[in-house]
Amino acid sequence: MLATEAEVKRLLEAGVHFGHRTDKWNPKMKEFIFGPRNGIYIIDLSKTAEQVRKAADFLREACAKGGHILFVGTKKPAQEVVKELAERTKSHYVTGRWLGGTLTNLATIRRSVAKLKSIETKESSGAMDLLPKKESAALRREKTKLGRNLAGILDMDKIPAAMIVVDMPKEEIAVKEARRLRIPVIALADTNADPDDADIAVPCNDDAIRSIRAVMEPMADAIEEGRRRGPAHPVPEKSEKAEQGEKSEKKKKERTSKGKEAALT
Repeated sequence: MLATEAEVKRLLEAGVHFGHRTDKWNPKMKEFIFGPRNGIYIIDLSKTAEQVRKAADFLREACAKGGHILFVGTKKPAQEVVKELAERTKSHYVTGRWLGGTLTNLATIRRSVAKLKSIETKESSGAMDLLPKKESAALRREKTKLGRNLAGILDMDKIPAAMIVVDMPKEEIAVKEARRLRIPVIALADTNADPDDADIAVPCNDDAIRSIRAVMEPMADAIEEGRRRGPAHPVPEKSEKAEQGEKSEKKKKERTSKGKEAALT
């Protein structure tokens, strides 16, 4: 389905079409580029709209099946939008430093999360105040550091169904981890990115807040739609005990029925 005029206009008004300078580009992005203008590449917004729709369709389906999404955006312009949309859609997110092994070594990350929660419990219970000042100060510093990096993945106890990433070159480690685990990657890709590193590359200006928001909001809407639709609810399998009970009940009814028939003859 081709992009509509309204879709293109919305993206244009948000400045999504501004790419990088012509001397800083990846030739693989050529199919998404309209052409150069005043030393920068202009992105073809009809292609952007098509890719946004493709990403939204994928996310809607993934969330309808019960999947959870991980948002990643550690650069300044992306942090606020990523956190806001992730929290709105009840998704996981990383806006601080990407910790190596966040996906490929999830068990270690869960231990760090447990440590953070332990410190928070000590603080809320008042146990922290009973410790020597030096020790309590060290724990508070550790809590701040862990909280900054783990706040958005405290409840991520399994691999996400997909990862949405802003600026692939910057988030290279996160993308590599996702690829290694075959987690679908949806990427906001500027003209300097390699679209082959993503399952769905959305060509756009990934340096401006308005542009990032314009591209990601339809994805967030799709996640919410998928959540509302919810996973299919299969009929629970009957336990062996329940099946035996049903068989026993059936035999009783059969005996009763035969007894009545015998009495009538």
